[in-house]
Amino acid sequence: MKSFIETPVFAVTITFIVFFLATKLYNKYRFILFNPVLISISSLIVILKTINLDYQTYFKGAKIISFFLGPSVVALGVPLYLQFEEIKKRGIPILFSITLGSIIGILSASLTAKLLGASKTVVASIAPKSVTTPIAMGISEKIGGIPSLTAAIVIATGVLGAVIGPAFLKLTGIKNKIAIGLAIGSASHGIGTARAFEEGELEGASSSLAICLNGIATAIFTPIIFYIIYKLL
Repeated sequence: MKSFIETPVFAVTITFIVFFLATKLYNKYRFILFNPVLISISSLIVILKTINLDYQTYFKGAKIISFFLGPSVVALGVPLYLQFEEIKKRGIPILFSITLGSIIGILSASLTAKLLGASKTVVASIAPKSVTTPIAMGISEKIGGIPSLTAAIVIATGVLGAVIGPAFLKLTGIKNKIAIGLAIGSASHGIGTARAFEEGELEGASSSLAICLNGIATAIFTPIIFYIIYKLL
């Protein structure tokens, strides 16, 4: 039994089962805290601890699933293409809002962490929190952060945005579908985008666009803002 638990087959199987059940739970109750990603992560941590399986062994199988992260992001181009004409009408406002959102996203994390006494390494790890994991890890490494810590923070940011993002936007009275999609995508990347698609196809397409544009903007602005925080302030 122990040898089976340590195989890639077990890792893939248990991951799919947990996510399937988490999705069924969310679809039945539609409660924000039942977000499938949040429930899956929490459940897998409990399971791995219970069966005493270390993460490195588990990931030998789970990395098969993570391979599809890239293709899944590329696939987001399909709804973006379908909604291209609608989005194109608002090209300049979209570019402006994503640029501003990127700067605020970086500052809200890095400056707050610095003011609270976090080390330079931790601040560098937190700064690119709102972009998809591969981009965030690359930015973090370039400015002196810890890529693995950045990955954890990115996932936490995505889950948080998916859980409270749509409800918060509705609470603040934002009803424009494109604005909702851009806000969710630029704040909580792929995990948030999956949630945006539940709101509608235009929201999801806008969120997909935000992932791409915010990734570019964050890669440009993070080193600049990081330099300003530590050299000029």
